[in-house]
Amino acid sequence: QAPLAESGGGLVQTGGSLRLSCVTSRRSFSLYHMAWFRRAPGKEREFVSGITWDGTSTDYTDAVKGRFTISRDNAILTLYLEMNGLTPEDTAVYYCAATNSYDPTRLEDQYDYWGQGTQVTVSS
Repeated sequence: QAPLAESGGGLVQTGGSLRLSCVTSRRSFSLYHMAWFRRAPGKEREFVSGITWDGTSTDYTDAVKGRFTISRDNAILTLYLEMNGLTPEDTAVYYCAATNSYDPTRLEDQYDYWGQGTQVTVSS
């Protein structure tokens, strides 16, 4: 069983919004930096957004800046990704991930724990 579980994906029209959630039962994850990655059809998995363990710092890939917002609630061990202004280019399987590295990172191989992903499909 994956330590992280994503939800909230679905089918939406261009310009629409979705809110992804990622939950865990492991309280230790409240001390981990976390991130969202995505894999579009025929492409490699890529970094989307990251957040430090305490939520004080966030990072976004250029393609989603100004449209996506990452946040977390450590009290309920949940990571979020608010996605607005969706376009067909955002269609992908979205994964949440956690790392116990000292510094936050965009590098996929630095993440130790992954969810199974949730599909986001944006129609034109």
